[in-house]
Amino acid sequence: MKSLSTATADFEPAFTALLGEARETAESVGDAVSAIIADVRARGDAALCDYTERFDRMAITPQRLRIAASEIDAAIAEVPQAQMAALEVAARRIEAFHRAQLPADLQLTDAEGMTLGMRWTPLDAVGLYVPGGKAAYPSSVLMNAIPARAAGVGRIAMCVPTPDGVLNPLVLAAARRAGVAEIYRIGGAQAVAALAWGTATVAPVDRIVGPGNAYVAEAKRQVFGRVGIDSIAGPSEVVILAGAANDPRLVAVDLLAQAEHDEAAQSILITDSAEFGAAVAAAVAAELPTLPRAAIAGASWRDHGAVIVVRNWDEAVALVDRIAPEHLQIMTADPAALFARIRHAGAAFLGTHAPEAVGDYVAGPNHVLPTGRSARFASGLSVFDFLKRTTWISGDAAALAQIGPAAVTLAEAEGLQAHARSVALRLSPAPTDGGSA
Repeated sequence: MKSLSTATADFEPAFTALLGEARETAESVGDAVSAIIADVRARGDAALCDYTERFDRMAITPQRLRIAASEIDAAIAEVPQAQMAALEVAARRIEAFHRAQLPADLQLTDAEGMTLGMRWTPLDAVGLYVPGGKAAYPSSVLMNAIPARAAGVGRIAMCVPTPDGVLNPLVLAAARRAGVAEIYRIGGAQAVAALAWGTATVAPVDRIVGPGNAYVAEAKRQVFGRVGIDSIAGPSEVVILAGAANDPRLVAVDLLAQAEHDEAAQSILITDSAEFGAAVAAAVAAELPTLPRAAIAGASWRDHGAVIVVRNWDEAVALVDRIAPEHLQIMTADPAALFARIRHAGAAFLGTHAPEAVGDYVAGPNHVLPTGRSARFASGLSVFDFLKRTTWISGDAAALAQIGPAAVTLAEAEGLQAHARSVALRLSPAPTDGGSA
């Protein structure tokens, strides 16, 4: 991992280099994804079956693309009761938090007498992509599907690959708890293509959400415009602000909780104590060998991890805003006061007893968050991603008389005479001699 200090002369170039690291995959998949999307558009279900056999090693017919309710029942029956109970805790809390976000419609009548409004309506159909195999995360099913359901989306179609025909019982249990019954055993770019363009079996949707590999991310990029997407997510990341009063092992485990996601994940500690930074680094080294995913976490920490020592927390605040991390964990004497000064973070976790990992599962706010410094301009997934706004106006002749002349003047200034005439004809009686206004 990298050791930086704001007290050294070379800090700025070293920090700039850290910000500029390319952690995303360098694999170029654009052409391959374009070919897959074109094939699905041309051949529909037949292409989906061919790709499923090729990539998931499962021969299939169009009739079996959708997972039957009986298969879902059988898989869920295998889930241990403790896991079902934990799933229920998470679902209940996620649903409560997201239902609390629902906005109210807006209506006002201004001084000129025009009535203005804004109406919120849910999307008709949403597609949820869920990774399969070892990368399957039931928590992500809840985090993506429950906000859509809370927003009032009528149809949620889920695609999840089933390598070698193996269903993930907890993923299916999470889908059922979130109210998703339309589930297809399709993965990769071909699933995104099916959701965007539709086939004989898979009806198209209006928005696609959910994480995936480089092929899925590129497919989402290419179908954007045909449908909406949530984001093009990159590797996970956390910044932890922690002072010397903390237990180094707790901070070390919190850093490793991000590092174990994948080799490209990034964990950064910012502290005002060089001694504490060294103690945390030592604790990471001691903890790593005990983790089942030690190789992954070790590569992440070695290649992308960092300990940054600052002279004061003012410097820390400025650095966090430049990093704009996906996750921000603050373990200082007054975390709320420090958080109030920070503008850019996907989600924040305040205090010793609010580790980022609890937010991944059961806290309630969404764990689908902006990565790669995009927290400067983007937000985490919410009910707003599944709603759209429609504005409206209403007024009588008196109200139009108040504001209409300005509209005519501006339209004429832009050379749009039909625009000007559209308003002007309503401001005075229409001519009776056949002339124009």
